[in-house]
Amino acid sequence: MSGVRKPRVAVVFGGRSSEHAVSCVSAGSVLRAIDRDAYDVVPVGISAEGRWVLAADDPDRMAISDGALPEVDAAQAPVVLAGDPTAIAPEIARAGGITAGLGHVDVVFPVLHGPFGEDGTIQGLFELADLPYVGSGVLASAVSMDKAYMKVVLAGAGLPVGPYVVVPPRRWLEDPDGVRKHIAALGWPVFVKPARGGSSVGISKVHGADELDAAMALAREWDPKVIVEAMIVGREIECGVLEGEPLADGTPTAPQASVTAEIRVVGDREFYDFEAKYLENSTELTVPADLPAELAEEVRRLSVAAFDALSCEGLARVDFFVGPDGAIVLNEVNTMPGFTPVSMFPSMWAASGISYPQLIDRLLRTALRRRRGLR
Repeated sequence: MSGVRKPRVAVVFGGRSSEHAVSCVSAGSVLRAIDRDAYDVVPVGISAEGRWVLAADDPDRMAISDGALPEVDAAQAPVVLAGDPTAIAPEIARAGGITAGLGHVDVVFPVLHGPFGEDGTIQGLFELADLPYVGSGVLASAVSMDKAYMKVVLAGAGLPVGPYVVVPPRRWLEDPDGVRKHIAALGWPVFVKPARGGSSVGISKVHGADELDAAMALAREWDPKVIVEAMIVGREIECGVLEGEPLADGTPTAPQASVTAEIRVVGDREFYDFEAKYLENSTELTVPADLPAELAEEVRRLSVAAFDALSCEGLARVDFFVGPDGAIVLNEVNTMPGFTPVSMFPSMWAASGISYPQLIDRLLRTALRRRRGLR
């Protein structure tokens, strides 16, 4: 309707994690697809050093080009987001410290992956500012980001998780031989991962004890806390979950699961690592996955159960292994999955009848209608 102010969306991306470039790619896709007739859009980039800037509204700058990864230009005008619900935020700081209001922001779409964006830290800032945002809150974001605590919660809810060993930083320094022995008991091969990482950065497949120390050193470059998981033989199956659209009073309704999808790594790659995901044509994606109907339905049921167990909101992608005998093992939950149109989460929802622009609109509407504060 003419004269009605459109909701203003701050699309926040980049960040201080190893997934900075992936976040930029996802944000570029969101900026390209968001309905400008329905929303005003403010792109806000966070540089790799943590500087907040008013970014260019140019999705082409955020694409991977000839193997070169995009990044936030820290030289753009700085933006300040105050954790004060009475303030107008964000504001753009100009030369000489003079500020000019950028205008009220109605909702934030934090297209951030990894620590300092997907782990509850920025969600806490939005809560302090009483600012609606897409995705899970502080607790669900923090627990889902930390694979060790995520598995504790999922197992406590009776969901199937695989064998693993958590290696806190002090334990590796004080008792490396004990850690090596504990890991060897899992059986080889194992996967050594930063406990709070994503996009397969810093992950190694370790075939024997002689490879373990190098894999630990690599993982610890990204996170002093490491998780080591036993290899699960099976197909890699994923499922998307969306929070049910809230009622008029902000109460959420039952989550919904998408169709399932399967990832297969082809060529010389041993597993679904960063290069396979983003830089090479070494994966095959099948949506929907070729699963018996009963098995696909069980994956969908477990996806919603995991979403609820972690108190997720908005969206999540739940990853599984399905063994040759049909046994299902829940691998992890991503509260802000990759968001390009060809990423698994949007692809699964497109196959479920919700297009990419419709998906973005639904997430924003859900965030705007969600109850503020404790919920």
